[in-house]
Amino acid sequence: MRSIVWLARGVLVIALAMSSTVAESQENKEHAALAAALRVKHVDLAMGVEAAAATGRPISAKYEYEDGKLLLSVYTEKAGQFSEVIVDHSTGKISKTEKITTGDDLKAAQAQSAATAKAKSSLTLALEKALAANKGYSAVGAMAMLKAGQPVAEITLMKGTEFKTVSEPLT
Repeated sequence: MRSIVWLARGVLVIALAMSSTVAESQENKEHAALAAALRVKHVDLAMGVEAAAATGRPISAKYEYEDGKLLLSVYTEKAGQFSEVIVDHSTGKISKTEKITTGDDLKAAQAQSAATAKAKSSLTLALEKALAANKGYSAVGAMAMLKAGQPVAEITLMKGTEFKTVSEPLT
C-alpha cells in the first residue's frame, strides 16, 4: 500500500513538473513572438493608456501578438461599465472600442477596477516610475491589482528578448 502511495506521488510530481515546463515553453514562445513584433515602430504603452483614457479610467493595458497582428489593448472603466479599447500601435489613436459584459474578461476587469478604485495614483505614473527604475526597458503590459489589500500595478517590461515583471504601488 505504501509503495502505491509513493508511486502515485511520484507520478503527480512528474506530471506537475511537465505541465510547468510546457506552460513555461508556451510563455517563452509568446514572448519571442511579441518581442519580434515590437521591433516595428510602435507607440509607448503609456501613450496608449493616455489615449484610451478618453473612454474611461484605464485599469490595464498590454501589447499582444495574436493571429500575426500586433495589438495594443487597454481595459477601461466608466460608471461601472467596462470596455476594451484597441489603440493603433503605430499612431496612438483609438481604432476600436468594445464593451466587456461577460466571461473571464469581465471578471478580470472587475478585479482591476477594484484595485484602481483604491489607488491614489494612475497606471501612467506607475509606468513612468517602473521605466525610470529599469533603464533600457520598455513597458509591454500594466495591470492594476490588489496585493495584501493594497493597490499595485504589475508591469511587464522588455529589453530585447528579456522580459521581467515589477510591481509599483498605486498609493
